[in-house]
Amino acid sequence: MMNRMTGTWSDGAAYERFMGRWSRLLADGMVRRLDPEPGARWVDVGSGTGALTEAVLRRAAPAQVTAVDPTAVFTEHARARLGDERVVVRTGAAEDLPLDSGTADYVVSSLVLNFVGDPVQALREMARVARPGGTVACTVWDYADGMQMLRHFWDAAVALDPAAAELDEGRFPLCRPDALLEAFRSAGLRDVEVGELTVPTVFADVDDYWQPFLGGQGSVAGYVAGLDDTARQALGEEVRRRLPVDDDGTVHLTARAWCARGVTEVSAG
Repeated sequence: MMNRMTGTWSDGAAYERFMGRWSRLLADGMVRRLDPEPGARWVDVGSGTGALTEAVLRRAAPAQVTAVDPTAVFTEHARARLGDERVVVRTGAAEDLPLDSGTADYVVSSLVLNFVGDPVQALREMARVARPGGTVACTVWDYADGMQMLRHFWDAAVALDPAAAELDEGRFPLCRPDALLEAFRSAGLRDVEVGELTVPTVFADVDDYWQPFLGGQGSVAGYVAGLDDTARQALGEEVRRRLPVDDDGTVHLTARAWCARGVTEVSAG
């Protein structure tokens, strides 16, 4: 039943329908946890459709936010959506940021580290761009257990097709707090802390949950798109059987993320 996943995120609107509504809640929680000083300079690495940048604008009173993403369709989406003179949108990879060293007070990234080729190098780049004593912070979903929206899906998929376990994001090493802590330390950051952030993910009904999986975008939807009609229908039925549906038809889940923050070194003297 399993097909190689070909779906990747190349459509900003599709991402918004699937994950954007939850990543925005997470971004708000992340910025609140940082308790930032107003008037700071920020860099949002892997900015996608702009959820974290919007949260910074809304909650942190920044002087400037530079949003960097490697995907042109996302940077175009962000430019069209954000429309704030404090925002600069750049195209670039997390492992090789197109920015000068020591120019930001806060360098942040949400839901990105598991999808870069070398996450420690990405963190080194984030630390390079931050000023001495600046803050680097990242969030990642707890794919292994606490991101219930995806956990229900993959548990259903593996029950029908054990080979699907090879594609389950729970295999990502950085979806666990100890690995995230070690990555930050390996990148040379100090005073590293890792804590959890949990947001509600409430669906109007089962179809509200299931339809975004049919969009053909992203790893999960790419897997669904590769199934034949019979297998896709069986998977949908298995997912529905597993979901906790309230009497009014709503589906109340939660999504846990790990939030890590560290501080860059301050030069002696």
